[in-house]
Amino acid sequence: MSDSASRPKPPPFPPLDVPPDLEAIYINLVRIAHSPSELIFDFAHLLPGTTPSRVRSRVVMSPLAAKLFHRALTENLSRYEAAFGEIKVPGSKSLADFLFRQSPPPEESPEK
Repeated sequence: MSDSASRPKPPPFPPLDVPPDLEAIYINLVRIAHSPSELIFDFAHLLPGTTPSRVRSRVVMSPLAAKLFHRALTENLSRYEAAFGEIKVPGSKSLADFLFRQSPPPEESPEK
């Protein structure tokens, strides 16, 4: 018998203590910044016609924790789509096209 068969398996993840008064928030915008040692996620709620968006929560993670979060999110989105269908992202442009689009050329002034 091998050593791995006699060792107890660790739990899949640690138990979480969720306080009963924890407020669930809705966000529809996240700004991500980073330094060499951490990633910062500012979660905000953007309402049409209002500026600035209100940041509701800031999460700071190590690069390793962010990479593991990315992996877990990818796996869970795959499971979600397997159960409920593909999540359609509007538009055919890439995120880079959206963020770095060129400004329209200035309108020419009417001649007098």
